[in-house]
Amino acid sequence: MFSKTNINKFQELDTPFYYYDMEVLRATLDACRDASAKHGFHVHYAMKANFNPKVLDMIQSFGFGADCVSGNEVKAAIEHGFDKGKVVFAGVGKSDREINFALDADIFCFNVESVQELNIIDGLAAAKGKKANVAIRINPNVDAHTHHFITTGLDENKFGINIWQLPDVATALRQCNNLQFLGIHFHIGSQITDLEVYKSLCTRINEMQDWFEDHGFPVKVLNTGGGLGVDYHNPDGNIADFEGYFQVFKSFLNVKPGQEVHFELGRALVAQSASLVSRVLYVKNGQKKNFLILDAGMTELIRPMLYQAYHQIENLSQTSEADTKYDVVGPICESTDCFQKDVDLPQSFRGDLIAVRTAGAYGEVMVSGYNLRDRVGSVYSE
Repeated sequence: MFSKTNINKFQELDTPFYYYDMEVLRATLDACRDASAKHGFHVHYAMKANFNPKVLDMIQSFGFGADCVSGNEVKAAIEHGFDKGKVVFAGVGKSDREINFALDADIFCFNVESVQELNIIDGLAAAKGKKANVAIRINPNVDAHTHHFITTGLDENKFGINIWQLPDVATALRQCNNLQFLGIHFHIGSQITDLEVYKSLCTRINEMQDWFEDHGFPVKVLNTGGGLGVDYHNPDGNIADFEGYFQVFKSFLNVKPGQEVHFELGRALVAQSASLVSRVLYVKNGQKKNFLILDAGMTELIRPMLYQAYHQIENLSQTSEADTKYDVVGPICESTDCFQKDVDLPQSFRGDLIAVRTAGAYGEVMVSGYNLRDRVGSVYSE
């Protein structure tokens, strides 16, 4: 990702910034498209992972759909050329304004997360003389074995409809004349690296589609969600295992004639394509701790502080062996503003360029203006 040429170029730029390696992004999208096409699967890009304009343009060019969790994400998808017939709108708290916008845009489907939401969409669609396609997001109570902050498929999570509520869903669907039932939707969490978890999900999907069909609701779409993880410890040339991921669903999902299988992948498509590049402002050497104080902090990349997430940290300016431990911290007036403690790095100096790797997912999209910080910029390999 980092050649001597672009490191020299970085020296001339204001930091911090997100550096996007568009070749890495293209290779990742190629791998996903090829692996999914083998099985006739449909992939929607989960826009919440990264909505950098150039990133969206490239993803759209590969023919993927868009998975959106806000009205503005729906708007951005359409503005960037995503086929509205491949746009799905999920989210546990859709406002009336957002629903109306999506109805006017004639998107493919709403992933609905409560009985009350079914009734709201039905009423808003009726007022427009429209019929809205809906899929029911079911909480399958499958443990994703990931960080508890990004687990979404357990009974205690706020997402989806619990299995014991399905009779109420069936009643509502029969009463809502302006809804068209398409299928069922699941999403059990994020940064899932144990593919065995998806076997358990397939078992639950098979059970749930049988339930709906037994109650008179033919299932056209099986939307399995996403959550496929990436290797944060090995960022170079380490594309997510799309082949293995899709093969699990091919092997264990009971796909009936005429059904479509949909996926909503975000992190796995974009995470490895970007790094946060920062500059050392100060080096503080203490008796017990050495600190590298960067010009980037939790306002530019909050994942380490919010999720205790690991990102590999590299000194781009020094080529000697790592021989010093540093706590790599930011400039924000919070003790939690620390990227990582006791990082093995070469002896580092003021002005050195530091890269925080695998920052293409949930990095730039979560930037804040806390401390009245300037908005972080973006630099591209192309």
